[in-house]
Amino acid sequence: MEATEITVEALINAPLDKVWITWNTPTDVMKWNAASEDWHTTHAEIDLKIGGRFSYRMEAKDGSFGFDFWGIYSQIEEPSFLEIFLGDGRKMTVYFAMDGDQTRVKEVFEAETENSIELQKNGWQAILNNFKKYIENQ
Repeated sequence: MEATEITVEALINAPLDKVWITWNTPTDVMKWNAASEDWHTTHAEIDLKIGGRFSYRMEAKDGSFGFDFWGIYSQIEEPSFLEIFLGDGRKMTVYFAMDGDQTRVKEVFEAETENSIELQKNGWQAILNNFKKYIENQ
């Protein structure tokens, strides 16, 4: 059975190079990588190279739950494209492109089977919206 793909995107008021750097800097990731106010990323590591790994520790702020979100970079075209195989085997791609004087970030990922498509899309979109808010307020 072929995996369902989910796409989320945002148009960001920042130059492409700044978007790329902020997306790929662990100290920045820890400030924006959360789907809601009651979650946060407590640790982030990024080894941005083919075969390199990223790993984010995501936790509920009340300590009730946490998990590691990680993947291996299979393709990198700086500053425009990342292809990643997530820890559970799903494929994810991230596109970065200028759109006028803004930068469009588009994530395409294979859905997992535990949560509804809508819940996954809304969660990933919320994280991307946090990224947009973070970078535009720097």
